[in-house]
Amino acid sequence: MSQAEPSPKTQSGTQKRRIKAVFFDFMGTCLDWHSGVVSALPATIPESTRSKIALDWREEFFNELHSRSQHGLPPEDIDITHRRTLLRILSWEAYGEQRRHFVGLDGSTSAPADRGTTAVTSIELAVRSWHRMVSWSDVLPALTALKKELGLELFVLANGTTRLQLDLARSSGLDQVFSMLFSSELLGVYKPAWEAYEKALGLVRVRPEEAVMVAAHAYDLRAARKLGMNTVYVYRWTDDRSEDMVVVRGENDVFLGENGMQGLPSAIKALN
Repeated sequence: MSQAEPSPKTQSGTQKRRIKAVFFDFMGTCLDWHSGVVSALPATIPESTRSKIALDWREEFFNELHSRSQHGLPPEDIDITHRRTLLRILSWEAYGEQRRHFVGLDGSTSAPADRGTTAVTSIELAVRSWHRMVSWSDVLPALTALKKELGLELFVLANGTTRLQLDLARSSGLDQVFSMLFSSELLGVYKPAWEAYEKALGLVRVRPEEAVMVAAHAYDLRAARKLGMNTVYVYRWTDDRSEDMVVVRGENDVFLGENGMQGLPSAIKALN
């Protein structure tokens, strides 16, 4: 089976599907969040360590998000969540040495010469970096083909605030391809709660079997699949680092590997 080939076991027998809409997770699936965050962390920290901080920060953010969802807490401003989780990982013993580069966290009063920033702005620069990202190179061509060649409606369905999504759509150059941005703030619930998918589908008047959820997160697609949506997994090295990709491949209609979304238009066409 090729990476973009639909799984035979997920076909719906002789029932013909007609895909009308494609929903995308945004930050982890469409955007290279890692590069932007690494560049926003203090330059006095070695790049390899900044990369590890960024990856740990991302995982801690998801831990926080899932905890809030499981406890039925309403979505909060994503900047607050990012700030809290960054401060949390910087308190870990593993990052004791790196803390001193975030001026003021340990009582330091001098700013690094190459930045000239205070402790507050060091943290804030890192938090704000999540609002400005570039897309993976395979994304825009794939989305353009889905919209112009297949005539599909494209939507963002992602956790976060509407302000975050507007900023990311603009900075990534993807603001012209999506018909609507559905944030957890707008829907009033985090993914993977089933209500998030159901509300988005209802608002655009599309049935689950007429929609595809595209994501680089297995938890996201498992929830969408339970509701009856078609699912496409896009592998990104930055996300789902603890998932077994053999298992993930078998759970979804389509698994797109190292080439990202290059095979997405043909895969969705095949689902029809």
